Amino acid sequence: MTSPRDDEPVPPAGSRLLPFFVYGTLRPGGRNHSWALRGRTTAEVPARMPGAVLYEGPGFPYAVTEPENAAAEIHGHLIRPLPSRYRSVLADLDRLEGYVPGADGNHYERRAAVVRTESGEPVRAWVYVAAAPLSARLRAAARSIPGGSWPARATPHPAEEP
Repeated sequence: MTSPRDDEPVPPAGSRLLPFFVYGTLRPGGRNHSWALRGRTTAEVPARMPGAVLYEGPGFPYAVTEPENAAAEIHGHLIRPLPSRYRSVLADLDRLEGYVPGADGNHYERRAAVVRTESGEPVRAWVYVAAAPLSARLRAAARSIPGGSWPARATPHPAEEP
């Protein structure tokens, strides 16, 4: 499999060049932000994803969609990659999240979802959410993160930056 190059043409507008909603280690200040996103974006603004719950993982969080839970909300950032870097950012994020389109056994699935900026503007964005089998295990046995904010959780993982 070849990886996208930054000098490859970007697909035309309307072909799903969505921004990304990040909520864990990819947020500004998170341990994966500097290598994966710093200097490769046009905007990084606070946003929230309604209808989802954040669960504690082994040093990183999992988002689980729960559209029936009106109070559920995850806090994160809406990230807009530079158009010239979009393909490489997408490839790096898929690799980081262990996501292979159409593969069985993904822990995360990349899905388009509506998130809201601080001003309430709805924006369609890619978000990595826990795949169905993992979502069921998390709901049954994992600890949810009150308030839906990874940096604000009560017990930071030792591998996480302060």
